[in-house]
Amino acid sequence: MPDAVDLITAAWRQQRPDVDVSPMEIMARLTRLSRILDHEFRTFFAAHKLEFWEFDVLATLRRSNDENGLTAGALNKAAMVTSGAITNRLDRLAAKDLVKRIPDPTDRRAVRVHLTPKGRALVDELLPLHVANEQRLLKDLDASDRDQLAGLLRALSESFGDTTIS
Repeated sequence: MPDAVDLITAAWRQQRPDVDVSPMEIMARLTRLSRILDHEFRTFFAAHKLEFWEFDVLATLRRSNDENGLTAGALNKAAMVTSGAITNRLDRLAAKDLVKRIPDPTDRRAVRVHLTPKGRALVDELLPLHVANEQRLLKDLDASDRDQLAGLLRALSESFGDTTIS
């Protein structure tokens, strides 16, 4: 059964047979899926009175398993946002008592960000629910398809140099 991208590329092939639109078969699907998944994640986290970006920051801190916390710069790199955006996000999370900022004992200029007990409990509660939601979103792909898709997406990510999180 054709999807929306099949219809779009067929129309382009009809209108502009001189242009190879085959890259659209991948890029348009990635773009459309990104929008669909963003909506699904926003809906899921809204049901838990959280923004997706809030969970992302909290999960980054939780998986770091670092008693020293993380710097705003490390969180900034992981979130792929501007330094102003990460400051705003940390302010909002601190106001909800989900993170706290603690001066770095070894560098007077640095501040470390830590989960509060409330923030850690929230991540620990939501992580299994989030993974179950992701499982639901992938339900139509069998294990082999998932492995193949993961490998192909990994190769594409690597081609853009996306090989580290901080």
